[in-house]
Amino acid sequence: MPNSEYLRYVALGDSQTEGLGDGEDSTGLRGWADRLAEHLAALDPEFRYANLAVRGRAAGQVRAEQLGPALALRPDLATVVAGVNDLLRPRFDAAEVAGHLEEMFAALTSTGAHVVTLTFPDVGKIAPLARPVRSRVFDLNARIRAAAGRHGVTVAETARHAVATDPRLWSADRLHASPLGHERIAAAVAHAIHLPGSSDAWTTPLAPQATPALRHAAAAELRWAASFLGPWLGRRLRGRSSGDGRTPKRPQLLPLGAAPDSPAGADATHSP
Repeated sequence: MPNSEYLRYVALGDSQTEGLGDGEDSTGLRGWADRLAEHLAALDPEFRYANLAVRGRAAGQVRAEQLGPALALRPDLATVVAGVNDLLRPRFDAAEVAGHLEEMFAALTSTGAHVVTLTFPDVGKIAPLARPVRSRVFDLNARIRAAAGRHGVTVAETARHAVATDPRLWSADRLHASPLGHERIAAAVAHAIHLPGSSDAWTTPLAPQATPALRHAAAAELRWAASFLGPWLGRRLRGRSSGDGRTPKRPQLLPLGAAPDSPAGADATHSP
């Protein structure tokens, strides 16, 4: 008899699920979905894992490109996390984004898969220059909860815990989790689905750290805008994406240690 009820895990999403911020393209990305898969693999040697996420994808693209392949893999566990790339674009329709997510929830749960999603933390507390989109985050989170409730989808409520906005859980670009952040997200999902060995310890705040002087904080914001926000906006204005030309890093259900047959992109095995 299997030791876990989840033997076929498929992850759908964008760069966060792909693992950007946790590792490097040259050596391989890990990420919260990989970390969750490691937890599941430790419970049963029959466990198989696929990760269809591709960086830069909006929710509609995740639905259009990943839902069909995910259904074909017949998962018993699926994670669906998308919407951040929509939130940051000039035109944002919360109902449309939530609609794409709900279509994925409905399709996957109708096959008997246990579907899990996340809510998003307050971006204004992570990057002060992003405060204008806070209301978008709150609106989308409310819609995610409602859609999840209609389809029996489990929600890992990272949005409701202060630790989720601790800067140490975020990489330098403030758009992707750091290794510690990915670890906490994986733990949040494991706890949400009651995996053996999981707990709510992921909600524990980190030890306090000194608050930088105002002038240093302002300088850090300017450096962030120049190094990350500016280039990101530039790609959007040119109609480009960091995910152009890339394919999923793990398109097949395989044992965790098995290498996928196809590359994740045109120029790297794992990429954000």
